[in-house]
Amino acid sequence: MKVVAFNGSPRREGNTATLLSVVLRELEEQGIETELVHLKGPLGGCRACFKCRENRNGRCVQEKDMINQCIEKMMAAHGIIIGSPTYFADLTHETKALIDRAGFVAMANGCLFKRKVGAAVVAVRRAGAIHVFDSINHLFLISQMIVAGSSYWNLGMGLAEKDVERDGEGLATMRTLGQNMGWLLKKIGDE
Repeated sequence: MKVVAFNGSPRREGNTATLLSVVLRELEEQGIETELVHLKGPLGGCRACFKCRENRNGRCVQEKDMINQCIEKMMAAHGIIIGSPTYFADLTHETKALIDRAGFVAMANGCLFKRKVGAAVVAVRRAGAIHVFDSINHLFLISQMIVAGSSYWNLGMGLAEKDVERDGEGLATMRTLGQNMGWLLKKIGDE
């Protein structure tokens, strides 16, 4: 069983990565293999060319960035976590590119992410996190995925790098998310 997590922050070691690492540690403690992928740009957005519908090969026709590698990792995983910091109450453009292109390819190829377990993780300074959380979950829900929950919305608060390490409630939320996601993956795997 494997979970792949995507860090949509341009800060490789920032608050989003810290939160994702807490969730992944919990999954690893349950014997679940994990991988953390840092989205590296530039990443192009979806061009609505519909070539993925025409080709039906599980790939986006844009080949000059890492999105097709991400799609492959998503298809191979049992669980998918997408993390983003909050920029002006929204996702980063890296996260949006992943959501739009991977989502479109998945839907064009027979719902490639159907019944996988998904979780959104959001880093925020003050406000706007719920919009980011919703945007990520919209991908999971339209993809017929099963969304893992926690004891609160999956967010941690901080501004400077590693600030989220002082957000006790946010860290507890991430630990619970990892525990719940692992439990859910195992239950689904029993089917």
